[in-house]
Amino acid sequence: MTGSTTDTGPEAGSAPGAPLRVALIGYGLAGSVFHAPLIAATEGLALDTIVTSNPERREQARAEFPQVRFAATPDDLWARADELDLVVIASPNKTHVPLATAALKANLPVVVDKPLAGTAAEARELAALADERGLLLSVFQNRRWDNDFLTVRKLVDEGELGDVRRFESRFERWRPQPKGGWRESGDPAEIGGLLYDLGSHVVDQALVLFGPAASVYTEADIRRDGALTDDDTFIAITHTSGVRSHLYVSATTAQLGPRFRVLGSRAGYVKYGLDPQEAELREGGRPGTNAEWGVEPESLWGRVGSGESPLTGGGRPEPTLPGAYPAYYAAVAAALRDGGPNPVTAHEAAAALDVLEAARRSARENTVVAL
Repeated sequence: MTGSTTDTGPEAGSAPGAPLRVALIGYGLAGSVFHAPLIAATEGLALDTIVTSNPERREQARAEFPQVRFAATPDDLWARADELDLVVIASPNKTHVPLATAALKANLPVVVDKPLAGTAAEARELAALADERGLLLSVFQNRRWDNDFLTVRKLVDEGELGDVRRFESRFERWRPQPKGGWRESGDPAEIGGLLYDLGSHVVDQALVLFGPAASVYTEADIRRDGALTDDDTFIAITHTSGVRSHLYVSATTAQLGPRFRVLGSRAGYVKYGLDPQEAELREGGRPGTNAEWGVEPESLWGRVGSGESPLTGGGRPEPTLPGAYPAYYAAVAAALRDGGPNPVTAHEAAAALDVLEAARRSARENTVVAL
């Protein structure tokens, strides 16, 4: 396609057996650090087009992906939808619903960065549209493939901890000064704040591990001078399974707690530190070029035990499984090519949004919200 809004590149359109051609909308943090590198590293996918009108971001993308084409607006994609096989939406949160709707109406499968929508009702409307058209609609919940979460899931599934009674998950940072931008604008239309940002991850992980929520209690605070939206939030979920999840997301934590603390009837598991994949991606590391991708040193392994303190060496070290962000897009490619399962469905995203909406109401009304 030629014209003022689109740079021409390789001939578009997927022949049988050829890689599926992917258009990526947005090349900010999510698009440049997570989506573009992971798409490019996935066998069976080809990064065909990046939608951004920002000259600096175009140059940044061209330096890493010389064959990529550019479009100035998403409307340029819909005009040549028959040349594409998948659209990935990595633009600001408030654009997720309208862009996903437009892509589905153009008969294109879609991956949307989290949160899928601002409300569970919108998420279910998108799911219904995708189901009606027989199209994939998947949500990028990459933290399901964090090394520590994969390890927790293994321990829970194998019964190593016994019956889990309390699950503690922390995604904490020390950022005493607000960074600004749409995520911290305080405008409800932006769907910003930590509840919908990091909260989307920790809630999703809790629901994957322990099933649906029966009730939610939340404390959401604005702690930093100049902050306009929640930056220090606690979410308590009582699951229908009886497990209680205590989830913390914060930008104001001067001393970081354990990433996970899982307490069962037989043993507990405590793990400090963050999965290394995001840091590797930010520093220019790429899956497929590093045999040790997602692997962390033994010194960072968590510990399993009962009655001991992991801080004094109690319990036994539990090897951390390698992180596996590339597995998400590999599953997307398999779903499109072979009819494999959707790695993260819109219905799962809607269930997480039910919890986030209840959390927002709980914090506002200082009450426990039943689901």
